[in-house]
Parts: sequence; C-alpha cells; structure tokens
Amino acid sequence: MTEPDRPNDRPEDRPGATHDRLASQVAGQAARKIKARRDGAPGVWSGLGMMGLVGWSIVVPTLLGAALGLWLDQHYGDRHSWTLALLMAGLTLGCLNAWHWVAKEDRAMHEDSGHGDA
Repeated sequence: MTEPDRPNDRPEDRPGATHDRLASQVAGQAARKIKARRDGAPGVWSGLGMMGLVGWSIVVPTLLGAALGLWLDQHYGDRHSWTLALLMAGLTLGCLNAWHWVAKEDRAMHEDSGHGDA
C-alpha cells in the first residue's frame, strides 16, 4: 500500500522554501535596480524620438497610398476613388504597423524589468 501524500511532501512546503522564494525576489529587484542605474532613465528626447517613429510609421504608408491612388485616378479614372481607398488602406496598414511595433517594445520593456515572469 502506498501512503497518501502529506502536505509537507510538496517542494513549496519544505522548510526554507519561503526563504528561497524571498531571496530570489530580492535578487531580481536588486538586479533591476543595478541595471537601471547603469543604463539610466530614458529622457525626454528618447520619448520624443519614439513618438516620432510611431508617427512616421503611420504617415509614410498613408502618404504612399494617397500618392498611388492619385496616380491611378489620373491614369485610370473610374467611378471609384482610388485615392480614398488607398489612403484608407495606407492608414490602416500604418496603424497596424505602429501597434505591432509599440506592443513589441512594451513586451521588451516588461521582460527587461522582470514583470513578464508572472
């Protein structure tokens, strides 16, 4: 016959497990503080640069779509406005591109700070 599992048989219930968990949390926080001191906090120029990158990632596809639409309307005039359709397609593509880029940067920031472990 086998003995039923006792609560103290689990690894997290062994003596010192709380101490080990606390030590690993403190070590993680200390490593993040050391990294922050070494790298420095991102400044105003870094934030403005990021806003500029996000803005241009939306503006460029939008303007390219509008330019292609104008060219198509001039050469192949039809009942439908290629300019409006391709402007909207470029805007959508640019917004998706910016959203993807910002989400990737956000994930990288959280992984670097240790919040992505949970």
